[in-house]
Amino acid sequence: MKLVYKLIILLSLFFFNSLSVKAETFFLDFKYILNESDAGKKANKFLKDELNKSLKNLKDKETKLQKEEKEIIQKKKVLSPEEYKKKITNLRQKVLSLQKERNTSLDPISKKRNKARNELLAALNPIVKNYMSEKNIKIVLDKKSILLADEKLDITKDIISLLNKQIKSLNIK
Repeated sequence: MKLVYKLIILLSLFFFNSLSVKAETFFLDFKYILNESDAGKKANKFLKDELNKSLKNLKDKETKLQKEEKEIIQKKKVLSPEEYKKKITNLRQKVLSLQKERNTSLDPISKKRNKARNELLAALNPIVKNYMSEKNIKIVLDKKSILLADEKLDITKDIISLLNKQIKSLNIK
């Protein structure tokens, strides 16, 4: 009989101990925080505007090159073969130049996006650590690495409100 009581006590300790570990594990959605926090929204808007401006400029140049190509094709019968070949070569060089320009104009935007993301994550880290210590949380996981979880364990909105209080915008210019 004593063995049964000891076994019950031992099993109940394991059961209650595992419950406390489960209650100390929460998750948050980093992607949602990056996109929906005040600083993240401002950074996304700035980067999107810069990207659109750059793409519009590139699209205008591409349209000019297409127009030039049509003109060369229309004049093919009028031009001498050497002159036609020279114009086609010149057009190809312009196309290559446009491709290089596209890469050089999009690369800084990509770097700014990464810088903004890293800056926001750096600011987010101490906020999450502080929240964990206040709420006695042992583990915080990213939502993308979780298959299923109870929505009551999601602390994303709490972290966003704390982040919005602390950071209003990012310096990404």
